[in-house]
Amino acid sequence: MSLFYAFLAIIKRDLLLAVRRRTEIANPLLFFILVITLFPLGIGAQPHLLQAIAPGIIWVSALLAAMLSLDSLFRSDFDDGSLEQILLSPYPTSILVLAKIIAHWLVTGLPLLIVAPLLAVFLGMPTQSLGVLLLTLLLGTPVLSLIGAIGVALTVGLRRGGMILSLLVLPLYVPVLIFAGNAVEMAGSGLPVDAQINILISMLCLSLVLAPWPTAAALKMSVN
Repeated sequence: MSLFYAFLAIIKRDLLLAVRRRTEIANPLLFFILVITLFPLGIGAQPHLLQAIAPGIIWVSALLAAMLSLDSLFRSDFDDGSLEQILLSPYPTSILVLAKIIAHWLVTGLPLLIVAPLLAVFLGMPTQSLGVLLLTLLLGTPVLSLIGAIGVALTVGLRRGGMILSLLVLPLYVPVLIFAGNAVEMAGSGLPVDAQINILISMLCLSLVLAPWPTAAALKMSVN
């Protein structure tokens, strides 16, 4: 089997497992929806205020939903021994790890993109911001998965690694949150967002190239 087919096989396997364990798809999505819908209840009927903070609400909710789903990235493979088989395979571990991260994003990140426009309209976000919102989510949520994978790999061998995982990855998520939220806010004001989008593209490219290597190394340390 070539590396390409091994790459696709891991993505297909993880997607099939996610379909069987539907909670992996439902939990982050429901959390994302619930957090956003609770804000109007807490703030009250203030449309202008909701509209002003809608980009931050959506992106903070997406960030928290991404963190909620991180533990499932390698946990089941670690528990059933599949992770050891991946590490012992003749193919580059970093490439196989990247396949797992992509599958994880397809399961947990892509559904957020689908429901985000509806929730943005619910919060009263200007229509001219919706395209930029989707673009920032498309660029930013994979970065969250790639960065989060490093933290998961470092803590997968710990019984209660959730708190440590949060402390590791949350500071690294802040730049994505800042630039993505600012891009959506500026789009709503009719201002150019090229700089923010270019920064998010750079973050995604760097994460795609760099993140799988430390993730693979951390997994080897955790398993050993």
